[in-house]
Amino acid sequence: MATLVQIAQAKGASGYIDEGFNRWSAVHRLDAGALFRRALEDAPAGSTLHGVADEGVAIKDIAEVIGRHAGVPVVSIPGEQAAEHFSWLAPFLALDAPASSALTQELVDWHPVQIGLLDDLDQGHYFAPR
Repeated sequence: MATLVQIAQAKGASGYIDEGFNRWSAVHRLDAGALFRRALEDAPAGSTLHGVADEGVAIKDIAEVIGRHAGVPVVSIPGEQAAEHFSWLAPFLALDAPASSALTQELVDWHPVQIGLLDDLDQGHYFAPR
C-alpha cells in the first residue's frame, strides 16, 4: 500500500488499470503473525496455508481510498500505459487474484479478527508525514 500511495503522490493521481475490477486478497499484519504462529504450532508438515481476510478487494476501491486521502484524482490507466504509470508494480496490479482462507481457518483454527484492507487504509497511517 505504501508504494501505491507514493506513486499516487508522485504522479498526482491515484490510478487503477482499465476498469479496476481486478482483485487482491489481503490480511492484516497482526492476523498474518497469528497465522504464522498457528502454522508453526499446529499445521501438519507440508501444509499449504492461505493467510487471507479480505478475499478480493477491487483495485479501483483501493485507488479511491488513496485518492481521497492523498487529495488527488482517481483515474483509470489504460493497460498499455500501466508499466509507465506503476513501474514494477504494474504486473501485480493487473492480476485478478482473489483467494480464500476457509481451509486454513478450518485446519489450524485461525480466524482473522483485525480490520480489513480498505478500513485500514482509510485510517490514514499510510498518509502521515514521515
